[in-house]
Amino acid sequence: MALLLLAGIAAIASGGEVDAGRALAGAIGRKMRCAPHLPDGCSHHPLVPAYGWPLARLARALAPAPTALPGPSGLPLAPVDFRRCRRESCAVAAGPRLTASGRRPTVFTELVDRRRSTGLVEIVYWLYRPGLGWERQARRATRADVEAAAGVEVRAEDDPALVPLETLPGRNHYEFPASERPPWQWGVGGRYPGWSS
Repeated sequence: MALLLLAGIAAIASGGEVDAGRALAGAIGRKMRCAPHLPDGCSHHPLVPAYGWPLARLARALAPAPTALPGPSGLPLAPVDFRRCRRESCAVAAGPRLTASGRRPTVFTELVDRRRSTGLVEIVYWLYRPGLGWERQARRATRADVEAAAGVEVRAEDDPALVPLETLPGRNHYEFPASERPPWQWGVGGRYPGWSS
């Protein structure tokens, strides 16, 4: 199968359509990258399989702005993805959309849906900054708030990047120094047992 794909890409590229060959290779690479992820992970933003469309829209609508805070060295640190950045140098803010090392601000989410009992949804946003540890920002929403967020778009390119903890593989097994240990560790249940437990 791989040889057939390579032959197809080579045929397109040899016909002078190098950009088309690159586009095809990029599309195949994206599908291969997302295939082992959550069910339907290739089609939707990670919030959608974790929470469903209505609550994914709410989580995007209530997401905090990724503001930078002064780190131990005094440099402004943006919230980043702890899986890819654990040093101050990769979290230094270079504007509202990127760090100086080209990383997007990232916020982790935890959602508790109590609409059936209390009528409320609680979304906790966890922001990680190397050297500062974790910041918790909680939002509460009513059924009316969920309905009001129905028109919000959930796009992968929106800032900050939102990562649901409930579907994050191996979330409880990451090692942190004692001063940066996540308060959510071992406290967030998985939405897809077997995938994220």
